[in-house]
Amino acid sequence: MKIIQLKKHKNQEWQYLSEKLDLANPLVLIFGNRFMLEEPTVFDEIRDLFPDGHLVFGSTSGDITGESVDDNCITITAIEFEKSHFLIKTSNILTSDLDSFKTGNELIKQFPTEDLKFVFVVSEGSFVNGSELTKGMGSATSENLLITGGLCGDAARFEKTVASYNENPKSGEIVAIGFYGETIEASFSIYGGWTPFGPERVVTKSKSNVLYELDNQPALDLYKKYLGDKSKDLPAAALLYPLNVKATDGKESIVRTILNINEEDNTMILAGDISENDKVQLMMTNVDNIANASERAARQALEFRKTKPELALLVSCIGRKLVLDQRVEEEVEEVIEVIGKNTTISGFYSYGEIAPFHGYVSCQLHNQTMAITLISE
Repeated sequence: MKIIQLKKHKNQEWQYLSEKLDLANPLVLIFGNRFMLEEPTVFDEIRDLFPDGHLVFGSTSGDITGESVDDNCITITAIEFEKSHFLIKTSNILTSDLDSFKTGNELIKQFPTEDLKFVFVVSEGSFVNGSELTKGMGSATSENLLITGGLCGDAARFEKTVASYNENPKSGEIVAIGFYGETIEASFSIYGGWTPFGPERVVTKSKSNVLYELDNQPALDLYKKYLGDKSKDLPAAALLYPLNVKATDGKESIVRTILNINEEDNTMILAGDISENDKVQLMMTNVDNIANASERAARQALEFRKTKPELALLVSCIGRKLVLDQRVEEEVEEVIEVIGKNTTISGFYSYGEIAPFHGYVSCQLHNQTMAITLISE
């Protein structure tokens, strides 16, 4: 595996972060500020750098390279696979007649299954139902296929996200990269570091990702009650106080970010589905807990590996970034401390993380987690 990285700040030239190498048919991961990705010249600029590259774009709420987290730039990680190969498939939630579940299902079914080791997904984050997308992807395989990735971001604006494969970034696009070969090894882990507080409430009315009532009371009224003075800062304040959702089947709890509120209907719009009879609690965290969680995720991702990772793809949540604020790079540094400085780091801050629970295989949509995928060949 050969890897090079570049970075471009606004109104500046491309800078190599590593030794400049000639790569053959590389996978080129391009993460960056949405406005910069939408500039009309950016695709041609990157195509000139990688004439035979497979260009995968995704907008972010901050992109990760090495120990750096940047908001107003574009970062490139280009990878030549020497012993394995990859295949890329796309779908668009805005131009398709399929819902999010069927979109995910059909997308994964496009991949030939022989020697398919895992799939990494860069999905638009504005229009897709991430819960249904991951359920659909998981239902498409009976071979316990590992699927990780994330929903694209748009800083803390929540206006629009873009993604693409070998074309100008656009809305609604979902890109899936399938990795093939006997020698390729992928491992993963996720961890959050958020702590539930306050009473546990039962969801008495919900539809898809809209929460109407808790304990037969308007959900937004209850949420504001617990936030107190901070409620005046909604909906932005909601990113700092997500919900811990415990499903009725008693399995793992999922953290759900509150993306928006509807004052007129007294409802809360979540980043993923929530079902009636689920139990919820508010959550909170601090910088130390988030950094410790990232370290734990890195250690778990290393646990059962046979080879040292050459590439680490990190997908962390915008809510974590807001808590970390000026110390945002600390959670990335914790990961590097565990996996070593010889592993190339790439990734982004997202509107949702895609990975199984640790110890499981079926992928889920998570919020407020650090999801780590380690790759070698």
